[in-house]
Amino acid sequence: MASEAECRPLGVFKCQLCSVTAPYSYVGQKPPDTQAVVLLEESYIMKDPFTSDKGRFLVLGSCCSLCGRLECSLFYCRRFCLPCVRDNVSAFPQEIQQDLEKRKGPKRPCSQPCP
Repeated sequence: MASEAECRPLGVFKCQLCSVTAPYSYVGQKPPDTQAVVLLEESYIMKDPFTSDKGRFLVLGSCCSLCGRLECSLFYCRRFCLPCVRDNVSAFPQEIQQDLEKRKGPKRPCSQPCP
């Protein structure tokens, strides 16, 4: 059984685009209790609530690599918020462009960097 300290979140992740919130237990590139996982970006992580496996985790989000906004939107080599993807859609592969057509998200310009 996990100790109380292991279950206590560090804070609450909030996407600046869709306002989804979730408690996170780690911020960084090397999630705890994993041996061979190194993420490509500093990410907000929570332990997977659907399994008792300590090495399982969920990436909640990170900062957009273009505008710096904290969000949960799209990862393609790096994290991108949907407004930045829309502004630079021709730079993404066709699969991403097709996926973007299916998504609905804020069309406002990027303006709020990560805290």
